[in-house]
Amino acid sequence: MEKTQWTLTELAEEAGIPARTVRYYIARGLLAGPDVAGRSASYGPAHRERLLEIRALQSEGRMLAEIARPDAAAQLPAAETWHQYRIAEGVVVQVRGDLAPWRLKRIHQMIAEAAAKLAEEDVNDGNG
Repeated sequence: MEKTQWTLTELAEEAGIPARTVRYYIARGLLAGPDVAGRSASYGPAHRERLLEIRALQSEGRMLAEIARPDAAAQLPAAETWHQYRIAEGVVVQVRGDLAPWRLKRIHQMIAEAAAKLAEEDVNDGNG
């Protein structure tokens, strides 16, 4: 009968890596935490398979960042690029970075105009 639960030490021995490395993989999100947490933590077959998979991918030359659990990355929304412009004290304008060049050019003109007006108001407020 094949074993279905392991302690941290047993799991590490099964996978041929130090227990410290298993803890590191859990902390980095490469490996799920134990099935049962606490002093008598236990790990199942999925943990063993994932550790073997990580070892195989590393032997192919993959970096840990590339090996990160795909289900964790799949939950993230698509990344967006934003440009941030500080045009006055306490005033920040954010513009999405994937806009058409003609539109970005027009927005930059408007931001420059707004920054100039705010700077002018600051000067006038200082004199009055």
